[in-house]
Amino acid sequence: MATQGLKETALALVAEGKGILAADESSGTIVQRFESIAVESTEESRRSYRELLFTAEGMEEFISGVILFDETLRQSAADGKPFAQLLAAKGVIPGVKVDTGAKPLALAPGETVTEGLDGLRERLGEYADLGARFAKWRAVIRIGDGIPTERCIHANAHALGRYAALCQEAGLVPIVEPEVLMDGDHSLERAFDATRRTLRQVFAELAVQGVELEGTLLKPNMVLPGKDASTQASPEEVAEATLRCFHETVPAAVPGIVFLSGGQSDEAASANLNALNALGPQPWQLSFSYGRALQAPALKAWAGSGASVGAGQQAFLHRARMNSAARAGRYSADMEQLAAA
Repeated sequence: MATQGLKETALALVAEGKGILAADESSGTIVQRFESIAVESTEESRRSYRELLFTAEGMEEFISGVILFDETLRQSAADGKPFAQLLAAKGVIPGVKVDTGAKPLALAPGETVTEGLDGLRERLGEYADLGARFAKWRAVIRIGDGIPTERCIHANAHALGRYAALCQEAGLVPIVEPEVLMDGDHSLERAFDATRRTLRQVFAELAVQGVELEGTLLKPNMVLPGKDASTQASPEEVAEATLRCFHETVPAAVPGIVFLSGGQSDEAASANLNALNALGPQPWQLSFSYGRALQAPALKAWAGSGASVGAGQQAFLHRARMNSAARAGRYSADMEQLAAA
């Protein structure tokens, strides 16, 4: 059984009506996001933008935790209060991304394995001292001609297992993120197969590494056809395929599943999460851990202007509120229109 502290933190992260804000964009990713609004990515502009999100009044009603990047965990608000302390004071749990990115898998064209295990024990200890209570590691699985291979799935699952064990040793809840990408023109059925194969291997490795599932959260993709597929799926079809896959692969001991948005539009991510929760109670809490799908409207509204901080915060709070409603199966497109009006 998981230690009480890990279990309590995991349950708090999937508390009713709440989800996780992924604000852990790597340096390269945040540059692209800022370029889209013609803002230079500097340490100060990144800090200011994250402060906009973290100080939005009432965000704690919808957000249970925030995944930070290494740089952000070490930064402070304008008043000098470290971000981890600022969030904790609002009842929001600070976490941190700990992998160092996906790199080409040797002798496996088109496939990657996530790195970052070297020195991870020491980094986790430092992150805990800085106030982090959970961590995240992302594996990337691509669907294509002859892929994903069993070798790729196994390599990434093994790394996730070792990472998760090290997190629990350090007293941090591991968020295990095996993402089967939407990139491509694959069908819903191929996505189902790749996701099922991946999750089976991930939980086999977690067992081998002695990871306590009660103190672990899963951050998977929804089962979706490729974004270039000729046939797309309705929210109801996505929900049915996703839950069918998870009932075959995810143990009931896992307290929560915090979905990634994975390239879905803001509203599609909310609609699909809503369809999942509309199917009734499941063995796990079905929540969200969205990055771009929570932040894109806020980034656009802010556009780097100090005068637009309030507009950016309102845009962020709207998306957080929509996803909170989706957690309860109460979201509808009408809610978007009413807010716009």
